[in-house]
Amino acid sequence: MHYYQFNIGDYHSHTLHLSEIEDLTYRRLLDWYYLHESPIPNDLNEVARQIRMRSHSDCITTVLLEYFERTPDGWVHHRADKEIEKVGEKSTKASKSAKARWDKVKDANALPTQSERNATQDTEHTTHNTKEKKTLGKRLASDFSFPKEWEEFCQTERPELSPVKTFDQFKDYWIAQAGQKGVKLDWFATWRNWVRSTNAPKQNPADIVRLTVPSKNEPDPALEKIKADDKKAVPPSLEVLAKMAQLRKVNV
Repeated sequence: MHYYQFNIGDYHSHTLHLSEIEDLTYRRLLDWYYLHESPIPNDLNEVARQIRMRSHSDCITTVLLEYFERTPDGWVHHRADKEIEKVGEKSTKASKSAKARWDKVKDANALPTQSERNATQDTEHTTHNTKEKKTLGKRLASDFSFPKEWEEFCQTERPELSPVKTFDQFKDYWIAQAGQKGVKLDWFATWRNWVRSTNAPKQNPADIVRLTVPSKNEPDPALEKIKADDKKAVPPSLEVLAKMAQLRKVNV
């Protein structure tokens, strides 16, 4: 689409903290998004080339992480998607109205006006893109079961996590999300990101004790040393034993 509404107050309130170059980056990313009506490529070098900011890849990364959501198809902007969808609906109505007026024309040689042709073309283009976007995203079903592939990924990527417990937390979180935030293009990709970013469970102090105390099947090192010393000790001679006996008699 070549036109979109720009709410100055709304934009200003959400971008006050941006630097001048970050603000410019965000505006160019939005313009690219509305113009192409498609996700921004995941390749940052390509993004920088598209918006003519090759020396500011760090700013591009910062803005994408804050205002966009990464998907397998690229970076998406949910607010922009809603605006594109609204334009598609308006264009559809305009196209139907133009066709209705044209049907009433009795002159067979008459041609539709330029504005009517533009409305029809814009409608076909925008409606096609809107339908594609609607078919891509979906919510996580409440009866969605834990796929074997998901479990194997969790076991391989994060063996310290409990796959079942992690999945229950994942499912409860996303089912509770309302609106567009709960709609994802690829739930398996969302699961992989969830597993990678999940904090490791805290270690139980009792587990630390068990690790530092020898198990019952292992010999006590101190006891083994005493036994070894006993084997090295030499018994006293008969002369020494006799002298010890005499000393005891004297003391008595």
